[in-house]
Amino acid sequence: MTAWREAVAFTSFLHMSFDFDTVYSRHDTDSLKWARYRGRDVIPMWVADMDFPSPGPILAALHQRVEQGIFGYASAPQELAEVVVAWMREKYRWEIDPSWIVWLPGVVPALNVVCRAYGDEGDEVVTFTPIYPPFLAAPPRCGKTLRTIPLRREDGLYTFDVERFASEISARSRILLLCNPHNPVGRRYERREIERIAEIGVARDLVICSDEIHCDLILDGGPHVPTATLGPEVSARTITLMAPSKTFNVPGLNCAFAIIENADLRTKFKKAREGTVPHTNVLGFTACLAAYRDGEPWRLALIDYLRGNRDVVREFVSRELPGLSMDDVQATYLAWIDARALGVSRPARLFEKFGVALFDGAEFRGEGFVRLNFGCPRSILVEALDRLRRAVQGVGKA
Repeated sequence: MTAWREAVAFTSFLHMSFDFDTVYSRHDTDSLKWARYRGRDVIPMWVADMDFPSPGPILAALHQRVEQGIFGYASAPQELAEVVVAWMREKYRWEIDPSWIVWLPGVVPALNVVCRAYGDEGDEVVTFTPIYPPFLAAPPRCGKTLRTIPLRREDGLYTFDVERFASEISARSRILLLCNPHNPVGRRYERREIERIAEIGVARDLVICSDEIHCDLILDGGPHVPTATLGPEVSARTITLMAPSKTFNVPGLNCAFAIIENADLRTKFKKAREGTVPHTNVLGFTACLAAYRDGEPWRLALIDYLRGNRDVVREFVSRELPGLSMDDVQATYLAWIDARALGVSRPARLFEKFGVALFDGAEFRGEGFVRLNFGCPRSILVEALDRLRRAVQGVGKA
């Protein structure tokens, strides 16, 4: 057994109190992630959901709610708002009022609501690339002009190009779409980094929409700093988007929320939502409540397991995959891998031929990169990495 496989076996042993190692088949379960490759020997590691069952308290709460048997239109239970308020206080020292919470079926619809709610036709929405594809799609879909600012490299990590951001904002820039932790590059931005961007946003009168859906999945360092906690001037213009979906693996239950302190921004957001965004469903509320109220022990164990998976990927890429490189993943369960040195125009297609489906970086404005989801049992991850090695070796022989 090689040294890295021995390390994999040992770290798996440490997580026996919560079982993240058992492989559950998702074939024939209507899984978007797995159905794309039905009938093919392909390991799907593209879309951002995990191959772990959700925490026991969520499953128990859902069973109890299903047994009630009536699934009418739902409103958020009072306890849920109280639990979210407590979560923000305990995790981020952020005091919010329950009235600031606006419930939604997902963060992606919220990005579209933001682009619709603020500014006029043709006004600009600014974001940093590479970025999660809905950030790129929402502005033009809502009649706005997209302006992208590439992230820059500093000390081996991605960060904001503050000078370029300040110089390229125009008189028609109205909205800034932030992503922190950043999907796909895995950055947990430091307070000083966010402060510099927020200061410019305040000075230029931008509405700041901060997607923080991965904030409860910090693997190293921390804590996460919500943009709205940087001060009253920032909070007064910030829409914060959060959800239990990534952390507790319940994205299919469609429950998310915006936190909006400014009453005028909140009113405009709710008006833009009317008639186009469906209500959150009753099972989504049920799962959300159980997650934030009872899911903390599972979350901590998950983070430890994901940290081990991250280390396995990083070590393997460094030692076994010449032509590939990656930064440390500070947050999320997504590795952003640079495959440009392979000299292959679309590396995701190459890896798919060898049985691993990764997200093509071109869709993030990151040509030559791929995004790998390591939120899976370690045995699946090990097999996928072996397949990537065969793909890279195949390029070397060509």
